[in-house]
Amino acid sequence: MAAKKTFRRFARRPTSTILVISVAVAFWAASARAQNQSADTLHKLNESVDALIKKVSPSVVQILVTGYGPLESGERSNTGVVIGRQRAIGSGFVVDPSGYIITNAHVVSGAQRVQVILPSGNADGSLQAILAARTNIVPARVVGVAREVDLALLKIDNVKLSALPMASYRNIRQGEMVLAFGSPEGLRNTVTLGVVSSVARQTDPDSPMVYIQTDAPINPGNSGGPLVNVDGEVIGVNTFILSQSGGNEGLGFAIPSSVVNIAYQQLRRFGHVHHAEIGIGVQTITPILAAAMNLPHSYGVIVSDVVPGSPAAAAGMRIGDVLLTVDGRMADSVPYVSFRLMSVGAGDKVHIEVLRGQERLAFDVPVSERSDNMDQITSLADPEKNLVRPLGILGIEIDKKVAEMAPDLRDPYGIIVAARSNDADREIPLTTGDVIRTLNGQPMTTLERLRAALKALPPGAPVALQVQRDQKLLYVAFTMDQPL
Repeated sequence: MAAKKTFRRFARRPTSTILVISVAVAFWAASARAQNQSADTLHKLNESVDALIKKVSPSVVQILVTGYGPLESGERSNTGVVIGRQRAIGSGFVVDPSGYIITNAHVVSGAQRVQVILPSGNADGSLQAILAARTNIVPARVVGVAREVDLALLKIDNVKLSALPMASYRNIRQGEMVLAFGSPEGLRNTVTLGVVSSVARQTDPDSPMVYIQTDAPINPGNSGGPLVNVDGEVIGVNTFILSQSGGNEGLGFAIPSSVVNIAYQQLRRFGHVHHAEIGIGVQTITPILAAAMNLPHSYGVIVSDVVPGSPAAAAGMRIGDVLLTVDGRMADSVPYVSFRLMSVGAGDKVHIEVLRGQERLAFDVPVSERSDNMDQITSLADPEKNLVRPLGILGIEIDKKVAEMAPDLRDPYGIIVAARSNDADREIPLTTGDVIRTLNGQPMTTLERLRAALKALPPGAPVALQVQRDQKLLYVAFTMDQPL
C-alpha cells in the first residue's frame, strides 16, 4: 500500500507541472503575439508617415525675401527708427503645377526680391536624399496679396512641380493627426507631427477669422507652410503661434483650407481678394451686452451697423437685429457670417432670418461687391497700348481721373502697375498696385517717357525704380541683362 501511495503522490505532480507549464507557454505565446502585433502596428504607422512625407515634401518650398524695414536698436541709440536691409525666411507650398505657390502675406511684406528654394528631385526625407540634395534657387514674383487673411500668391516660371490638393474644411475633426511642413528657423525640409487641437479657434471674438489650432510644433520660419492630414491634403496654412518664450509651446494656428482656396482663386485672377458684402456690421453677443440690451440670448451675433443705402438697409434690416440663420444654417458666430459672404458672388442673394424683439423676420438680401479702386484702374488698361514689354507690365499713367481713384498717392504722377503681362520673361519684382515714380532718379510721368528710358539702357545696365508700395516708398533694383 505504501508503494502504491507513493506512486499516487508522484503520479499527481507531473500532471500539475504540465498544467503550469502549459499555462506559462500559452501566456508567453499570447504575450509574444501581442508584442509582435504592437510592433507591426508601430511599423505600419511609421511606414504610413514615411509614405506621407515622401508624397508631400516635393511640393514644399522655402522662401527667401530681401527688403527694407526697421532694425532692432541693439547698442544703437533708440531715439529714432533705423531702417536697413533685411532678409526674411518663410515657407510655402505649390498649389498649381505651373508654378503657383501659396505663402503668408507677412512673409513677403516689404519685399524687394523674392526667391524660392525648390525641393530636390528626390526630396523623400531620407538621409541620403538630404545629404545629396543640391540647392536650386529660382526667382519668384508676387502675383497678389490678401493682407486681411494673411495670404499671398507667388509665381515661378519654367518649373514643373507637383501640387498639393486642398482638404474640405468641413471634414476636419478635432484630434485627427496632422503634419506641419516648412523651414522653422531656416531649417529647410522640416516636418513635425501632432493633432488638430481645435477645428475653429477665434483669437478675437469680433474678428471674422477663425484658425485651426494644432500642437504640431511650429516655429518662426514655418509661416506659409502647409498643415496636412493623413491623406496628404492641405487643411491649413501655418501662420502664427502663441508663445511667451518666442518658441513653440504647442499653440500653433493655421488658416483654414476653405479661406485659402477662395483667396487663391481670386488672387490668381485679380491680384487681390474681392469682398462681397450686404452692408452690415456684426459682432459677438456677450452676456454683459445681452443683459444691457435685454436680448433674448446671451450668445450669438448681433447686427451692430447697417450702412445707409446698402442692400441690407433696402431689405429692411436694422441695427440691433439678432441673427438667427444665414442661408438656413445657424448664424451663431461672426466667422460663419463672414465665410458665407466670402463664398458668394455679387448678384447672389443671402437669406437671413433675424429676431427683432419677440418678432422673427426673414430677408432676402442681394450681395454687392465692395468697390476696389484697383479694379477700376485696371479696367482702363489696354493690353496693347499700355504694355511696357521690358518690365512685363500693363501701366496706367496717373492723370486727374486716375488720381481720384487712388487717393493714397504720395504725388499725383507716376505709372501704376495695373497688371503683369502673361508673356513677361524677366523676373522683375513689381506687383499689381505698385506706382513707378522714378527710373534711375528721373521722374516717370508718362508711358512714353518710361518706354524711352528703358530703351536707352544698354544690356546689362543697372536699373533702380523708385516705387510706392503699400503707402511706402522703396527702390526696386535689377539688371537689364537682355537686349530690349
